[in-house]
Amino acid sequence: MAPLKCIFPLKNFKHTFILGILACLIFPFLLSAQNIPTPFKKDVDSLIAASPKTYREIDNVLRQYRKDSVLLHYVNNISKSNNYLYGQAYAYNQLGRIYRDISLYPKSLEYFQQALKISIEAESIEFRVYSLNMISVVHRRTDAVKSALDYSQEALELAETVAEPSIGLKRSINVSLNSIGNIYQMLEQYELAIEKFERSMILEQELDNKLGLAINHQNLGECYEAQGKLEPALQHFRKSLVYNEIIDSDKGKVICNYSIAHVYVHLSRITEAIDILNKNLQRAIRLGDKQIIATIYINLGWAFIRKGDFNAAQANLEKGLDLGKDYNLDSEIAEANKFLSELWIKRDDYEKGMEYFKEFKNYEDRIANSLNLRYVNDMILRYESQIRENQYERLAAENENVRLKLRKNRTMLIIIGIFLILLIGILYILYRQSQLNAEKKLLTLEQSMLRSQMNPHFLFNSLNSIKLYIINNEKKNAVHYLNKFSKLVRKILEASSQREITLAEELETVELYMNIENIRFSNEINFNVHVKDDIDTHNIKIPSLILQPFLENALWHGLSSKDGAKNIDLEIKKGKNGFIEIIISDNGVGRDAAEKIKNSKVLKRKSVGIDITKERLANFSRDYENYFHVEIIDKYNEDNIPTGTQIIIYIPTI
Repeated sequence: MAPLKCIFPLKNFKHTFILGILACLIFPFLLSAQNIPTPFKKDVDSLIAASPKTYREIDNVLRQYRKDSVLLHYVNNISKSNNYLYGQAYAYNQLGRIYRDISLYPKSLEYFQQALKISIEAESIEFRVYSLNMISVVHRRTDAVKSALDYSQEALELAETVAEPSIGLKRSINVSLNSIGNIYQMLEQYELAIEKFERSMILEQELDNKLGLAINHQNLGECYEAQGKLEPALQHFRKSLVYNEIIDSDKGKVICNYSIAHVYVHLSRITEAIDILNKNLQRAIRLGDKQIIATIYINLGWAFIRKGDFNAAQANLEKGLDLGKDYNLDSEIAEANKFLSELWIKRDDYEKGMEYFKEFKNYEDRIANSLNLRYVNDMILRYESQIRENQYERLAAENENVRLKLRKNRTMLIIIGIFLILLIGILYILYRQSQLNAEKKLLTLEQSMLRSQMNPHFLFNSLNSIKLYIINNEKKNAVHYLNKFSKLVRKILEASSQREITLAEELETVELYMNIENIRFSNEINFNVHVKDDIDTHNIKIPSLILQPFLENALWHGLSSKDGAKNIDLEIKKGKNGFIEIIISDNGVGRDAAEKIKNSKVLKRKSVGIDITKERLANFSRDYENYFHVEIIDKYNEDNIPTGTQIIIYIPTI
C-alpha cells in the first residue's frame, strides 16, 4: 500500500484557486481597510523591539496568528520598514504554508523562495534551512522528486555545518531527514529510507518529540513491510501506536491500526485484521479523511478475498474505488483495481478480471511515470555532466603515477568489499544464533510454568491431607477432596497443553485449587469470587494457568502467618480503555512482614511462580494490540499498619 500523501480534491481545487487569485488581487485594499487588532499590534511592536534571531522565539509570539494571511502581511510590512529580516523570513514562510495547505503551489513556492532570499541576506542558517525544507515539501507534493531531493539534501548539509545546533535547527534536521526518507520510500529505495528515518529517530528521542517518534516508527514499519519483513514492521507499527496513544492523535491511531491489520492479512490472521479494520473505519469516517477511508475499504476488500467472502470483498473494494475516483487518489484507484481483478478471476470471470487489471496497469504506469521516469532522467543528466567534468580533470592531471595509484585503490576496494561481505555473513550468523537463543528461552519459560503449577510439594501435601481423612475414617471427606484433587490435576494437565483458555475455565481451576489448599488450613480460608458488570467470562481469553501463582502467594506469604479471619477475594470487573481488571485481595500480614518471616525461617520457600507468570504475560502480549499488566498494591489502615495485599491484573479484550 502506498504511503499516505496530503491530497486536495481536484473538484474543489478550481474554486479554491479562483478564490486565491481574487484574494491576491484585493489583498492590498483589505490590508489598508481592515482594522488590525490593537493587542496584535502591541505583540508585533514588542517583537520588533526585542528583535530575536531564532525561529522558536518569534514563533512563541506569533504562533496563534500564523494562519491569518492578513496579519502575516502586516508582520512582513512592519519588519521590512524596520529592516528586521528575521521577522520577514518568518512571515514569508508562514504565508507559504497557508497557500501550500490549500494546494496553491505556485503562490506557495513564491513565498518560500522570498523567505530563502531574506534568510541568505540575514545570514541565518536556521531560517535558510527552514525555507529549503518548505520548498522541498512543495516539490514533493507536485511530484518533482529530483528537485525535492536536492532541496532537502541542501538543507541537511547546511544544518550539519553547525557544531551545536539549536532546538529549532534540530527540528529542521529531522524535517530534512524525513523528507529525504519519504522520497526514497516513494522510489522504493527502502534501505536508504530506513537509514534516514533511523537518524531522525535519534534526534527525536533527544528532543523527546512524541509526534516525531510516532511518525518515524510508522515510516519504518511501512519500509519493512514493503521489504516483506513483517515482524519488524509489526513492532514499529505497535510502537507508533503507543506514541499516538500518548499524544492522543486520533488520525495517528487509525493509521497505525490499519497498518497492523495490513500485516495481519499477510500473516493469514484474517479475522483479527477484519475486526481491527471495521472498528477503525468508523473512526476514520468521523475524522473525514477520504484517503484513509478509501485505504481501509480497500484493505477490508483484500482481507475478505483472503477469507473467501467475495460479496463482502466486492462491496468494500467498490466503495474504496469510488472514493479514489471522487478525490483523485491515484494510488488507491490502482490498488482497488488490482484487488478487483484478483476477485473476478477467483470468480472465474476472466473478462471482468482483465478489465480491472488493465485499469490497474494504467494507473500504476501513470504513478510510475510521474515519479520514477522524471527522477531517472534528471539523474542521467547529472551523471553525464559529472563524467564530462571527470574527463577534463583527468586530461589536465593524468600521468603514470596517477594510474598506478588508481590501480592500488581499486585493488584495496575489492579487498575491503570481500571483507565486508564476510563480515555481513558473520553478523547474520550471530543474529540467527541470538534468535535461536531467544526461542530456547521461551521454551524454558513454558517448562518452568508447568513445574510451578504441578510442584511436588503441593502434590505431596494434598495427598497427605487426604490420607489423614482416610486414617481418621472420614470417608466422605476423603472421597470428596480426592474427587476435587483429581479434577484439579486433570484441568491443569489440559490447560498446560493450550496457549489460551477462557476466564470461566481458569476460575473453575482456581476454585478447585483453593478447595484443596483449604484442607491444609483446616478450612479457615474464606475464598470468594465476584464477577461484576455483566461480564461474560466464557468470551474472555487469557493465558492458561495465570491466577494460581498469585493465590498461592497470598496463601503462603500473606495468610499462613496470620491469626484470626483469613480472607481472599477475587473480583472481576470492567476497567478503563477496554481492559478487564482481575483483583485478588487478601487480609494477610503484608509484604514487608511476610519477607521478615521468610528470612527468619531455616527452610525458605522460594516463590518463582509470579515472576514466571509476568514473563508469560509479557510474551503473550506480543500478539495483541494492547498489553497485559500486573500491579501489586500494599494495603494499610488509618494507623499505617499493613492490612494485606492487593494484586490487579489488567486483561485486554481486543
